[in-house]
Amino acid sequence: MSVKQRLSASVDAELVAVAQEAVAQGQAESVSAWVNEALRLKADHDRRLRALDDFLAGYEAEHGEITEQEMRDAARRARARAVVVRGEPDASGSGPSGRGLGAA
Repeated sequence: MSVKQRLSASVDAELVAVAQEAVAQGQAESVSAWVNEALRLKADHDRRLRALDDFLAGYEAEHGEITEQEMRDAARRARARAVVVRGEPDASGSGPSGRGLGAA
């Protein structure tokens, strides 16, 4: 187990309520444990984003800047390979409910 350090922080009331509900439902041992896990997830997320930034910078240094058209083409290929797991495929390619995936 790692060494713990006491921390005083101001947190939005609705987030405190969510943490307390997680504890009440047995999803977290304590509010402190819930906050600790949230901070761990944020740190992991930020580390992954930095690694992605580093990868993209290296790729673009070797192959040139990735263009908007290349990104659109890659998104289109990814959608074409996607497997529908719920609902029926939409003829527009935007998904089973007609909701798009954003500006892809």
